[in-house]
Amino acid sequence: MIDFIAHNLAPIMFSTVMLMLLLGYPVAFTLAAGGLIYFAIGVELSSISPEIKLFWPLLQSHPDRIYGIMYNDTLLSIPFFTLMGLILERSRMAEDLLDTIGQLFGPIRGGLAYAVILVGALLGATTGVVAASVMAMGLISLPIMLRYQYNRPLVAGTIAASGTLAQIVPPSLVLIVMADQLGRSVGDMYVGALYPAILIVAAYCAYIFVASMLKPDWAPALPLEARTLGGGVTSLFVMIAVTVGLYFLGHEVLFIGIASPEWRLVAALAFGVLAAYVIAIANSKFGLNIISRLTQQVIIVLIPPLALIFLVLGTIFLGIATPTEGGAMGATGALVLAALKGRLSFATLKHALEATTKLSAFVMMILIGARVFGLTFYGINGNIWIEDLLTALPGGEYGFLIVVTIIVFILGCFIDFFEIAFIMVPLLAPVAEKLGIDLVWFGVILGINLQTSFLTPPFGFSLFYLRSVAPAGDWKDQATGKMMTGMKTLDIYKGVLPYIIIQFIMIIVVIAFPSLVMRYKSGHSTVDPENVKIEVPGFGAGGGMSLPPLGSDGGNGAPGGFGLPPLGSNGGLPGQAPATGTPSMDLSQPPVIK
Repeated sequence: MIDFIAHNLAPIMFSTVMLMLLLGYPVAFTLAAGGLIYFAIGVELSSISPEIKLFWPLLQSHPDRIYGIMYNDTLLSIPFFTLMGLILERSRMAEDLLDTIGQLFGPIRGGLAYAVILVGALLGATTGVVAASVMAMGLISLPIMLRYQYNRPLVAGTIAASGTLAQIVPPSLVLIVMADQLGRSVGDMYVGALYPAILIVAAYCAYIFVASMLKPDWAPALPLEARTLGGGVTSLFVMIAVTVGLYFLGHEVLFIGIASPEWRLVAALAFGVLAAYVIAIANSKFGLNIISRLTQQVIIVLIPPLALIFLVLGTIFLGIATPTEGGAMGATGALVLAALKGRLSFATLKHALEATTKLSAFVMMILIGARVFGLTFYGINGNIWIEDLLTALPGGEYGFLIVVTIIVFILGCFIDFFEIAFIMVPLLAPVAEKLGIDLVWFGVILGINLQTSFLTPPFGFSLFYLRSVAPAGDWKDQATGKMMTGMKTLDIYKGVLPYIIIQFIMIIVVIAFPSLVMRYKSGHSTVDPENVKIEVPGFGAGGGMSLPPLGSDGGNGAPGGFGLPPLGSNGGLPGQAPATGTPSMDLSQPPVIK
């Protein structure tokens, strides 16, 4: 029995720790305890099994491993993005966006549902926190959609699904953690996830369109009396045309002197957008009636968050800032926006800082536990066991991706994405790389998979977040004074099923078309290692690695070698001419790489 345990310690350890996690024990302490307990067992069994490479002095490496986490600049972006999201949530940006976009799409069927999806994407691009997105939209949009007789499962599913867009729309916390654990650039991960995220948003909107066409009573248009901003869509299109014209004017005429094409684009874009914003503000303050009230509200409400998104993502994509610097600018921008709206109070700042500190400490504790677990697991060759297990799967890289998708999906129903990223991804990444799978592509697939698991009954986290804010019993609508029926849990489960199907289709699409993600490589210069030729400069007239004789000129007509002039040279015996030789490469220059 002892011999069996010694030779199968890796699968036993992995199964035990996973079981404890699924039973609900605290993740950080379960990982750390499992790592330490099995470390002791492994040391005692190391004499039986040559596969176990553990010994007591190895425990002394833990302090350095923990300090390595604290020195990780990439993970510093997590508290920045969290703080930004919480400040924006407290400044009621989601409420303003939902109201304005709901009015914009109000005249068409399913307009409120489109508004929820688009606001979910915008919140995902500014907050990156699923809980904040789902709960904010649940509190704001659920009563409004039920007031206008939207189908209850459709309402619940749309809110829950659009809130999970924060998982995949950059700057997602999931993508930051994935990039760190996969050893890839966060900027590359963001660029790789951009097209799949846009496709997911488009697929959600397509589902609403089909549902509203087949079942018009499920998603009616807003009644005329509810459209408080009135009409004026033509004015909006005119302002868009003016903004585009100003952009081209700036790009082709005003900023032609800017050498960098990226900065020239940014300057022209800022010129056009800022001009539109100034017009809207002036129209609002002085009652100029240049543009319609709807256009004015859309511009005033949409441009600040879009500018914040560009401040974060645009600077990262253009290579101006690192993700950590982008997160810091985003948090600063969120504080400025909240202050300009008069919604930045001490209580708001205190709550945001407390929540950010808790999340950062939560992530840090899980990482410490994962490091303790990882040292023991690698010491008993657990990584080799995982690699042998997964590389033996039929179907090559596609078989591996399908099996991993199923495993991660199941785990995502029970444990949070932080635990999956810190436990499973370091074990899966070497196998994926060995199979020739691009790790950015692999990370995006895992991100979409985790987004799907957030929706899956009965353990999907988004379902819990929505359940916590949706009224379970009868409630009174404050706007109409009518009594409304509460939202049933079954309605929530039924509503997310179509979105789960959409998510699975998107996973298949991303696996089938890697080019959706691989566009991140378009800006990278590639070098074929087989075509690299290194020329090492020779020493002396003979070339190669030979040394010139003492006092020789090194082959270039000047005193060289060890700095001793030859006998009879200038500075040596009189009357003797300097030695001459074949010119060689200039040693003051670096080797030439062709």
